[in-house]
Amino acid sequence: MPKLTDVPKRILIGRALRSDRLGETLLPKRIALPVFASDPLSSVAYAPGEVLLVLSIAGLSAYHFSPWIALAVVVLMFTVVASYRQNVHAYPSGGGDYEVANTNLGPKAGLTVASALLVDYVLTVAVSISSGVENLGSAIPFVVENKVLCAIAIIVLLTLMNLRGVKESGSLFAIPTYVFVAGVFIMIAWGAYRGIVLGDTMKAPTADFEIKAEHVGLSGFALVFLLLRAFSSGCAALTGVEAISNGVPAFRKPKSKNAATTLALMGGLAVTMFCGIIFLAMATDVRMAENPAHDLISNGKPVGESYVQDPVISQVAAAVFGDGTFLFVVLAAATALVLFLAANTAYNGFPLLGSILAQDRYLPRQLHTRGDRLAFSNGIVLLAGAAILLVWIYGADSTKLIQLYIVGVFVSFTLSQTGMVRHWNRHLKTERDQAKRRHMIRSRAINTFGAFFTGLVLVVVLATKFTHGAWVALLGMVIFYVTMSAIRRHYDSVSDEIAAAEERPDEYVRPSRVRSIVLVSKLHKPTLRALAYAKLMHADEFEALSVNVDPADTKALKEEWDRRAINVPLKILDSPYREITRPVIEYVKNLRKDSPRDAVMVYIPEYVVGHWYEHLLHNQSALRLKGRLLFTPGVMVTSVPYQLQSSEAARKRARKRQEWNAPGSVRRGPVEKGTKEPAAKSN
Repeated sequence: MPKLTDVPKRILIGRALRSDRLGETLLPKRIALPVFASDPLSSVAYAPGEVLLVLSIAGLSAYHFSPWIALAVVVLMFTVVASYRQNVHAYPSGGGDYEVANTNLGPKAGLTVASALLVDYVLTVAVSISSGVENLGSAIPFVVENKVLCAIAIIVLLTLMNLRGVKESGSLFAIPTYVFVAGVFIMIAWGAYRGIVLGDTMKAPTADFEIKAEHVGLSGFALVFLLLRAFSSGCAALTGVEAISNGVPAFRKPKSKNAATTLALMGGLAVTMFCGIIFLAMATDVRMAENPAHDLISNGKPVGESYVQDPVISQVAAAVFGDGTFLFVVLAAATALVLFLAANTAYNGFPLLGSILAQDRYLPRQLHTRGDRLAFSNGIVLLAGAAILLVWIYGADSTKLIQLYIVGVFVSFTLSQTGMVRHWNRHLKTERDQAKRRHMIRSRAINTFGAFFTGLVLVVVLATKFTHGAWVALLGMVIFYVTMSAIRRHYDSVSDEIAAAEERPDEYVRPSRVRSIVLVSKLHKPTLRALAYAKLMHADEFEALSVNVDPADTKALKEEWDRRAINVPLKILDSPYREITRPVIEYVKNLRKDSPRDAVMVYIPEYVVGHWYEHLLHNQSALRLKGRLLFTPGVMVTSVPYQLQSSEAARKRARKRQEWNAPGSVRRGPVEKGTKEPAAKSN
């Protein structure tokens, strides 16, 4: 079966790479930026819209708070970027927030951070893909009509691309990411030139709409709460910042320096783009509403259920470039692509974190295994499965999904920065070099401010988003925490149970006797082979064992046994209920009960067949017996295979497949001189 899937697998994900080629997959900064920063860079496509959506609750008059909210997000972004630059220098091994919290705050804090990050990575894929589908759906009706199907198809496509390896997928993702960044900067520059220099009036498609306020005349605590909720929604622009800290091992040397540079570049680009879109949205009179069908008013009437609310970036692009123009189409296409590719941040962060957690025995060890293309394939597939489930449950609705978002991010931000404060405090106790101490004190001040600010934002996010869906993210974190704790307890208990003790307990003492039992159903070649093999083991006691299910067959077996004069005792077990497994198990258990220090070897003849459907016709009793005997202490089970002709044919087919090369897999070398093909004879 594996051979049947080998060619499609190679076509989809490429040929397997040797382990010693891992260094070739490391990323330069120009590729690392789109790989690790596509999430925070693409979030400027929906974060400004989330701010305006929340402010619209109080009506159009609340829009004038948006620049101040943007300023608060900018301060937070610079704080987080500056803080994480300390992280990548102090902890370059790739553990990121998890390693920082685990080392400085203890295993429980580390596990909390890991749970938060795993949830956030799954949500990153779900939110990015859903938002990208919505952006694409504004131009292609089929996409909007089949949102869930399209979102799942794109997740599958991204999964295949990432299974090909980090470097290869990063090269594919770089072009749309850079086109998107360039398009947004051109839009900001051209919009500023038209508005400031030329004095043009730019109007968004919704500029003439009115907004029906859900709550009129908010003031005092209610207004503050609304602004805090808008700020927490705008903080979606910070998602994915931690991915660079978690992905330092994927950078080329010097790893820490390159990661810190990429982090600073990402922060600068994201802040500029976010602020530019917010200010252009204000200048072009963009109108957004949480319930556009009823709250957006056109010509004195609600726009109705048929109205599709375009994202802020699309409306701004239509106002600046003109609806349907070349630059508008390019930016719209790049925006949709980069939102799809923003999920790549999670595809690089989740498998790497899963690998580290598996190494620490918090997740199954299979997540620490690299696949054919040296990527953590099992983690990639697990992430895709979880994201598909989330997209299906929430109907690929980014507005619903984004309410679950960013809680995990700020949990990890806060605990990570608190851990870094402890890290610097610990080092300051032993450091005597004044220059290094000044650097550590400065770094500690940055991380202290980062811990305070992100902790404050975490409280705001929980207070404003809990009832809007954040509780689901918290529930997911609890489930991950409990599951990983249970996995760690299991691995620890197994490790303790199988650890080799210094003394020599009874189970290490050589068995007093070895008793061999060959299971016999009929006297044929597989049975004779099993008997011959068992004799080679020179057991202290040796017997054949059969179960009397059909008296006629049992009688024929005994007669054939005597006729051939086989020098092995044949014991027949009665089975009044026509069972095979239970009598054998009870017999073996009784042997162990009578002589606990005896080792019992059970030999089971088995057919080896060549087709999958033949497995359904043979060896079912053997499988049941082996499954039950595995749980019997002191019993060893040996399968004695007998190859049927169909297995030999299958072996020949497998050899042919190994010798066959897929088209294009082997390139022709240069033709050696002096060798010529014989000329074809003419008739």
